[in-house]
Amino acid sequence: MASKLSFTCIPELPLSIEKFPKPHQRIHLFPLPPPNFSPLCSSLKNNNNSSCRGLSVHALKQEVIQSPNSDSTLDSKAAFPATSKLVLVVGASGGVGQLVVASLLNRNIKSRLLLRDPEKATTLFGNQDEETLQVYKGDTRNLEDLDPSIFEGVTHVICCTGTTAFPSKRWDGDNTPERVDWEGIRNLISALPLSLKRVALVSSVGVTKFNELPWSIMNLFGVLKYKKKGEDFLRDSGLPFTIIRAGRLTDGPYTSYDLNTLIKATAGQRRAVLIGQGDKLVGEVSRLVVAEACIQALDIDFTEGKVYEINSVEGDGPGSDPQKWQELFKAAEFK
Repeated sequence: MASKLSFTCIPELPLSIEKFPKPHQRIHLFPLPPPNFSPLCSSLKNNNNSSCRGLSVHALKQEVIQSPNSDSTLDSKAAFPATSKLVLVVGASGGVGQLVVASLLNRNIKSRLLLRDPEKATTLFGNQDEETLQVYKGDTRNLEDLDPSIFEGVTHVICCTGTTAFPSKRWDGDNTPERVDWEGIRNLISALPLSLKRVALVSSVGVTKFNELPWSIMNLFGVLKYKKKGEDFLRDSGLPFTIIRAGRLTDGPYTSYDLNTLIKATAGQRRAVLIGQGDKLVGEVSRLVVAEACIQALDIDFTEGKVYEINSVEGDGPGSDPQKWQELFKAAEFK
């Protein structure tokens, strides 16, 4: 069932039940009011039940990066022009996905999230206006969750779902590479409309070499094989795509959505970016860099239909400069 989580601030909203012609639930999640406001109501609307409760916004027990200037995020938004994009982010609560959403918010780009647990959106990104951030409940592993209403108006998609290569607690609930990296991707791509302008998929280096050492060790439980199957399904779908194959991920996940602060506080000296093709790169890459690469690729025409590998190394990087990213992607095609 697809559920939409809308961020609004309306004091003393009465509880109501709304019926939909499709199996689609809409959830309204309201922010905690300031002391001089009346209590707010969080209402769950569907055909069967409703609930009203106070919502407590708390941080995950992970590293939190605070901005030295609480207004820095708002100020930085003014540097980005208005856009008509509506970007669907799939896997928005993961390490890369958090940073993708953070950067989209910072750029004033309207975003829509597909999450198994919609309340994570408030935990991670705070309370946002519905014009800025929309949240739908859904699980790519279940095709029936991918209601067409989720994709209405979406212009671009960034998919950064994933799980661990080896058995871990993250595999609980059938969260295996086969279910996430193959079946989940296949279901998502099958449900996407052909009207999309671009689909950016985060994959992994080594997917073409999963039978060779050392990649065969990482692929003992099939993670590289299933990621490659997901890539191939996207390539054959007819959708305009860019695939970003990341090296071993470093940095994060985080709970702050001030991306500029995250870059300064966590990337350290590893801000320079290496982009290649042909599955030749071996190394590490900051999640910050992967997130930025996905967002930049959406607007670079010649990256459509291409696959890139990405690492980050010591040195000054491109930041969010579109021209520098365009040069990096272009240079990869001549290596």
